[in-house]
Amino acid sequence: MKKVCLCESCAQERGVTDPTGFSLADVLLGGVPGQKTVVTQTHTPPAAGAGKQCPACGFTIEDLRRVRRFGCSECYRIFADELTGILRGMHKGNLHVGKVPKGLMEQQVRDQRLEELRARLDQAVASENYEEAAGLRDEIRQIELHTGISG
Repeated sequence: MKKVCLCESCAQERGVTDPTGFSLADVLLGGVPGQKTVVTQTHTPPAAGAGKQCPACGFTIEDLRRVRRFGCSECYRIFADELTGILRGMHKGNLHVGKVPKGLMEQQVRDQRLEELRARLDQAVASENYEEAAGLRDEIRQIELHTGISG
């Protein structure tokens, strides 16, 4: 896939005139962008959220179904009910949990712990609490020793 950015005049020369963007679904269902297509409409029941409109940008649920993206961040709140059903159809669930490579989570937890200990060590030294500082220093060294970090 190649992304091409065109100015308005070049876009018109090449027939890219759709202000909402290019939709692969439109091409697959009806033809080539820039060509008028005749769509026969069958009777379908009104979709959930029909008629609802985002007060910030004016986007409707029909716009989402057509261009597959929202108009603004407020749309996520306005169309939350409809979005849940759409996400269930697209993914296994409606909650994104992401993926973390093996070992990365442990490293992140360890790095956060070291940052926390170093901050507490700085505070202990600044407040001349040397006993606490010595304990924190030893704990930092133990973590660094186990991970091979030299500080």
